[in-house]
Order: sequence, then structure tokens, then C-alpha cells
Amino acid sequence: MSKVSAAPVLATTAAASFLYARHAELPIASTVAISLAVVFPLYVVVWLSWLFPFHFSELRHVPTVPGFPLWGQFVEIITQECGVPQRQWHKQHGPIVRYFFPFGAERLSVADDEALKQMTVKNPYNYPKPVRAKLWMVRILGDGVLLAEGQEHVHQRKSLAPGFSIQSIRALSPVFWEKSLLLAKCWRDEMTAAKVTTKSFEALEWLNRTTLDIIGSAGFGYDINSLQHPEAPIREAYRLVFAFDLLSRVMHGIQAFIPASKYIPVKMNRDMQTSREIIVDKATEIITEKQEQAENNTGGKDILALIARENKKMKAMGEAGLSFETMRDQIMTFLGAGHDTTATGVAWTLHLLSTHPEIQSRLREEIKDYMPFLFDKDTRFDPEQIATADADQLPYLDNVCRESLRYIPPIPMTVRQSIADDQLGPYKIPAGTVIYVLANAINRLPMYWGPNADVFDPDRWEDLPKTFTANAFMTFLQGPRGCIGRKFAETEMKVLLCCLLSMYEFKRDFDVPDPEDWKMWRLVLRPKDGVTLKVTAI
Repeated sequence: MSKVSAAPVLATTAAASFLYARHAELPIASTVAISLAVVFPLYVVVWLSWLFPFHFSELRHVPTVPGFPLWGQFVEIITQECGVPQRQWHKQHGPIVRYFFPFGAERLSVADDEALKQMTVKNPYNYPKPVRAKLWMVRILGDGVLLAEGQEHVHQRKSLAPGFSIQSIRALSPVFWEKSLLLAKCWRDEMTAAKVTTKSFEALEWLNRTTLDIIGSAGFGYDINSLQHPEAPIREAYRLVFAFDLLSRVMHGIQAFIPASKYIPVKMNRDMQTSREIIVDKATEIITEKQEQAENNTGGKDILALIARENKKMKAMGEAGLSFETMRDQIMTFLGAGHDTTATGVAWTLHLLSTHPEIQSRLREEIKDYMPFLFDKDTRFDPEQIATADADQLPYLDNVCRESLRYIPPIPMTVRQSIADDQLGPYKIPAGTVIYVLANAINRLPMYWGPNADVFDPDRWEDLPKTFTANAFMTFLQGPRGCIGRKFAETEMKVLLCCLLSMYEFKRDFDVPDPEDWKMWRLVLRPKDGVTLKVTAI
């Protein structure tokens, strides 16, 4: 049985009380007002928060987190790290659980292997992002492949796939090395200027600038150069987007539920509008240049140039290519989702290595065995050596990266809403059901990872438990809605770690709070005050 919404209940109440007032010759306005004042609280408290969820909802048979649906588990969710409450609920109640947002709004958290397979591989387009979630993100990320749905997503993904092939990414790896080594050199220059060999750096800000420069050069053939010019407008735009002051956090929370609140004249909304204008203008400038190059059969090896050339071929063959606006939105998506996620992942990895010095030393030794040129200042920047370096050949580095991305996934969750009825595990899921897939819960469940699921252990990847499945690692999602830039991000992450670990040793800076104590979620799961590390030159 579907939930009866408030509008028809209130309309019926108003109409009935109006007719009764006329028949009984009572004051119409006060009679209607009194009726609504009585019926609305009863509707919310009795129907929405008791009768419907426990006696009529099609989801009432799903294991449910204890609590009163009027306020649900909302306080628990917003006061804890994203995904942690659900992680505990899955341990207690099973791989599919129901819980409540305020006023009896039902939510499912799904961690069941077959259910995840149904959502991500067998029937993925039945589970688009809810409109409210999309409206909140589209302002900065554009309506690109990340937010497109249905056949539009199929079309966009097919058009973009050549740019993200393994061959394309290998061709771009010199850009990864160039910018990663530049970051390491910037740190060395600051140490030299300060006449020290150990210095505290807020690594996340530096890494954000580095990955922004990488996606600019490798993705679009455009040198943002925010490493050497941190005041670059595009970098400032993303700083404003990810502001974590209290009012900004409150306003972002409100906008997830009330999109029209973006028009409230407060600083956060002005900053978001300023950021959007900068990002849209830059994306428009880049795509205009790329389309001109494609028409003239010029352009480099960057991803967008390749996509633009393929787009031209598709249109020449009579196929529907990507429009100018869609291509522009892809740039917004790549810029926003493509730099901050990797920067956050590398920052968390450096933090974890700083708290596990034995893992850091072992990884550094592997890098030295495979790439000794990085440890010699005379050969470190040699283009010939860099051209033959392949970070994919380091097995322990691969394990460290996968384990870091499992332990603290940069994107901790995704939300979906079913279009049509479906079956997830043993439960029928009606159309309109809001479902959360929380990587930060699934990636640490003992049902998949064994009793040491909460331990950072790269060696686990050499001997995964029999209970492990592909869906136990949801950092990049799975299936056709999985991250198209996964290989790009993994390669970028490995190259950054090779360059930094070959030149520096990392230790916790105990003068600042532990970044794991307060992880904030705004698209990515980042530490509230960044990741400050004590960095010592080798």
C-alpha cells in the first residue's frame, strides 16, 4: 500500500469542514482552521509515524532500526561520520535495513551482495539519483556522465569511453609524473627557503592543487598551474564550494531537501553562484577551443581532444554525438569530481602511512627497487626514465592504494530512488523507494572482510576471505554506473605516492587534531581541518 500524501488529506479535511460549517451555520474560517489544526498533527503522528510504517508499508517486513519514525534516526545520522551508523545497523540487523528520516520518511541501506548486483549490474537504470540530490549537485558538477540517467547516460558513457581507455591513460602518464614531481619540488623549495629539513604541510590543499592541475593538463590540455599560482580563479572556486563553516554546512543540508533555498541571500549561496560562474566560464572556454581543434584535425593527446575527435567521427557517420552543452558539462564533472576525490584519497593514504610507519617503509623500499631513479636528484626528472616508469608494476603499492580506498572511501555513499517495483534480496521494493549504498559501511563489514575489517592491512589483498565479493568494495561502485575515471584515478594516485615517498618521510603532526576524529561529507569524505603532516626530506 502506498503512503497517502498530506495534500489530499488536508484538501479533503478543508472541504468537509467547509461544507459542515455551512450546514451547521458555523464560522467557516475558524471551523476549517480548527479542523486542519486537529487533523494535520494526527496525520503526521498517527498515520505517518505509526500506522503506515508499522502496519501498511510494503517495506514493513524489512529489518528495521528501532526508534520512533516521527524523528527517526536523523540525529544519529547527522551527528556521526557518513556511513558509520549504517555500518553498525548492518552488523546488528542484516545486509538490508530500513530506517527513518523525520516524519516517517522510509530509507533503505543496502549491503546485500545479490541486491547490490541487482541495483548496479542487472537493473541499474531502475535506480537513478533522486531529483533533489541531483539538483543539489548539478550546480557545480554539471549535467555530465556522473548525473545523467537512463539512455542519456548510456549515450554519454559510450561517447566518453575512448578517452578513459587504458591506452589513453598510459599516454597521459607523463603529465601525472610532471605535476607530482612539481609538488614534491615545491615542498623542497619551501624547506630550503625556511632552512629546515622537516616541515609541517597541510597536504590536502597541496594535493587538491596538484590533481586540479593534472585533470587540467591530462583531461583538457589546459595548464591551470595552481601549484605555483594557488590564487588561480578556478582553484578559488572549488575552495568556496567546499567551505566547512557552520552556516555553509547548514545551508547545504537544507538544500538537499529544499532546492529553492539556493535563492536565500546568504554568503554560502553567493559563493556557490560565484563558483558556478567561474567553472562554467572556464568549461565553455575549454570546449570551444577543443571543438575548433577537432574541426581542424589538430589537438593533443588529452582526454577531451580524443573525445572531441571521436564525437566528430560519430556525427559524420550519422550518429548522435554530444552537444556543446553536454561536452561543457563533462568538463564540469571531470573538474569537480575528478580532482577532489583523488586528492582526498591520497591525503588519507599519506595520513594512514604516517600512522603505520612499518607499512610506509616497506612501500618506500618497493618503490626504490622498481624505480631507483626517483631517489637520485640527478635522475629524478629525467624524461627518458619517467617515460619507462610504470606504477602499475608495484604490487604492494597496488595493495596499499586499494586498502586505503577501502578503509576510508573518498566518496562514502550514493543515493538512489527506484522507478519501478523490483526485488532486492528477499524483499519486494516498491517504486519510489529511496535507497542508500554506503561504501563507508559496506567496505568495512565483517560479513565480507572477516573479523579484522576495521584494521588497515594492505596484505589482506593477497589472501582475501572466502566471503569477499566484488560488491564488498564499493569505493568506485560497480556496473555501468561505476566510476568511468577509475583507472585514471588509480594511476594518478600511485604516481603521486611514488614521487612523494621517494623524497619524503611522513609522520603524524600531534600539534593538530587527528583528521580521523571529524570527517566531513560534502561529495567527498574529507577531514574538517585537512591533513597536516610532518614531512621530512630524505
